[in-house]
Amino acid sequence: MLNVIRMNKNNSKTIFVSGGTGSFGKSFLKKVLDQEVSLKKIIVFSRDEFKQHYLKNELKFHKRFKKIRFFIGDIRDFRRLSTALEGVDIVIHAAALKQVDTAEYNPSEFIKTNILGTQNIVDAAIAQNVKKVIALSTDKAASPINLYGATKLCAEKIILAANNIKGKRNITFSVVRYGNVASSRGSVIPNFYEQKKNGEIQITDLNMTRFNISLDESVNFVLKSLKLSKGGEIFIPKMSSYEIGTLAEAIAPNIRKKVVGIRPGEKIHEELIGAHEALNAFDCGNHYVIVNPANKKIYKYYKSLKNSSQMNSGFTYTSSNNKNRLSLTQIKKELLKNLEL
Repeated sequence: MLNVIRMNKNNSKTIFVSGGTGSFGKSFLKKVLDQEVSLKKIIVFSRDEFKQHYLKNELKFHKRFKKIRFFIGDIRDFRRLSTALEGVDIVIHAAALKQVDTAEYNPSEFIKTNILGTQNIVDAAIAQNVKKVIALSTDKAASPINLYGATKLCAEKIILAANNIKGKRNITFSVVRYGNVASSRGSVIPNFYEQKKNGEIQITDLNMTRFNISLDESVNFVLKSLKLSKGGEIFIPKMSSYEIGTLAEAIAPNIRKKVVGIRPGEKIHEELIGAHEALNAFDCGNHYVIVNPANKKIYKYYKSLKNSSQMNSGFTYTSSNNKNRLSLTQIKKELLKNLEL
């Protein structure tokens, strides 16, 4: 999984993680540090001084702590970002504003971070001759109906289009798109556990469905995509999904459930591949890949792979039509059992 950064000592890699103190960033950092990887350094880039301080204390006794560099900065600040990317080989772009309802009332702030910040990542990466950029996206970017999803769709387009403006530089840009990360900040599972303490679970819609992926699975998939990426792809893992009503019952079987209606900008079901993307999507076994047909070289590459098959017109991959739907028993055993909450 880590072969892409497993190099000999004379060719070790420097990795940069934007949003490095977030849920994904911390898990990615620990995964890379724990592996026997010839790592020159890993840069944690975020704007929260307290979170960096907390992370330093958490990792200060790790045998490879000296490999970490902590940069205070905001992806909105191109100059600071460009300085931080000097000498970097691999960029994992995880920084974003993410709360759907907050975005509806603060659109300009989400635009500045998720769209303009991503453009800064691209420009700084090109300026500093970075070799690979992987940007994290969300199911809400597929056929978006809310501001957050729209900003992430724009971010995807910016990353993919960067392959057209890199010139002769040896750099590739790709996207990883996946669904809800179990137990991540602001997600439904920790919210339900918190509500449980008050004797009532508030559910937006009993039939609502969501995709699910664990933090460890998301980190492993990003590392896998980093190895496979040629530039210009959207990588999508095959994931499980669940009904919100069933999840609430698994977490709090004897607690009152109150249906309160959907929040502004919320969908009943999420998409990872919309019908408009079907003909550009390939099933590659354990994951899907969406490619831009305008990039004939990369399109031809995926079409020629023995383990990939092009999807038919009208195909969609949604949390409601997903064949891997978790039952009540599976949610308890597979989803909730090992969560750290």
